[in-house]
Amino acid sequence: MGTGDEVVEIESLERSLLSESVTGEEETGADDDPVLYTASFGEMEEDFVKYQTAQWALYSLVLILAWGIGLFMLLYIPVRRYILRKDIRSRKLYLTSNSIVYKVTRPVPIPCFGVLKKEKHVLLPSVADVVIEQGYLQSLFGVYSLRIENVGVRRPPSDDVQIQGIANPSAFRKAVLTRLSNMRTEVFSKQVSAIEDSPNLRIHSPAAPLSSPRYLKHGVIPPSGDLALLQKLEEVGSSVKRVQTLIEEQHSLTSETAN
Repeated sequence: MGTGDEVVEIESLERSLLSESVTGEEETGADDDPVLYTASFGEMEEDFVKYQTAQWALYSLVLILAWGIGLFMLLYIPVRRYILRKDIRSRKLYLTSNSIVYKVTRPVPIPCFGVLKKEKHVLLPSVADVVIEQGYLQSLFGVYSLRIENVGVRRPPSDDVQIQGIANPSAFRKAVLTRLSNMRTEVFSKQVSAIEDSPNLRIHSPAAPLSSPRYLKHGVIPPSGDLALLQKLEEVGSSVKRVQTLIEEQHSLTSETAN
């Protein structure tokens, strides 16, 4: 009876320590940019830990014939599970107006020696796509991987940001692509407004043709692009008139010779 009570107390103490560490980390460091979307990892904690444990056990069974290394890996599984739980509970992934931010704090392989902190900022203009992946072993546990591809020259996959254990990755991908589309629309609208606000080039030459009814009706001088088009149209019209006069002269000559 005493052993069972001690196990329950150890598990409750472990959970309280994990929750305190995660809440303490959430209180530190808020970014200035407004958060548009926040991804969640809590729903996938159990499945993620089971997947990582199964993967670790398979590696251990393969290496158990190599001087007993696999046996030590099997004995390390409880510590491994503790590290994984603390890892996924500390993860933060959110989308701001300008970037994708990923933060994680995980213990070192020997937890008593401290923790490792990782913070990654990916600027949205450098994002080419957000890829959702799932391997065979991941599909057995319902775990997905999220990979953020960079724009431009293709880099090695190790340079991409890869995140496992995210809940509802499709919603996060949709939020990122929607924000990218809005950014491109804003840039295009700014370019159009800048073109509209720029002063039109005006031609002060009195010999410039202004025969377009659209401009003569309102009494304004057309822009340079429309002016060049009007000049070309008038040149084509004058050429057609010359051809018509030549044809009429030939007809008149043939009629006179016939008489």
